[in-house]
Amino acid sequence: MSVAKEVQLIIFDVDGVLTDGGLYVDDDGTPMKKFHVRDGLGIKLAQSAGLKIAVLTGKVSEVVHHRMNELGIEHFIQGSKDKGTDVHALEAMAGVPLEQTAYVGDDLIDLPAFSKVGYPIAVADAVAEVKDAAMFVTHARGGQGAAREAIEHILKAQGKWDAVVARFAG
Repeated sequence: MSVAKEVQLIIFDVDGVLTDGGLYVDDDGTPMKKFHVRDGLGIKLAQSAGLKIAVLTGKVSEVVHHRMNELGIEHFIQGSKDKGTDVHALEAMAGVPLEQTAYVGDDLIDLPAFSKVGYPIAVADAVAEVKDAAMFVTHARGGQGAAREAIEHILKAQGKWDAVVARFAG
């Protein structure tokens, strides 16, 4: 198994990881999702530090497509029925071996991906089976800064975090 300092690609689940897992629907039946702004900045920081970012989700949503475009995430798969297989597709798209890949998940559907990547990460409110399979568990809950925490954890392990902070410290 890989360690955080070897990670070159981070794959995020959406519902329960990049969002709080809530299903929001407006009066017209249009689905909405709540993303945390710090997770978005964390993704941009990771990209600027040389990490690749991908997304793998079981649902299909125009909201997700819009958010991925907004964050400059080129590699994402929606409507996944088998995340264990689909992480291989993201591996090929990103050109990074799974041994150097982290996957951040929260529920049973993420376990097949956990078994394939080098560094599985669970969010704080993940189900017990996912936490047990993880090499790192965030303190933050999904959609509430967990993605940012996972990114910071990896960048700190790689000795890149201080340089990231220095860009903002003046």
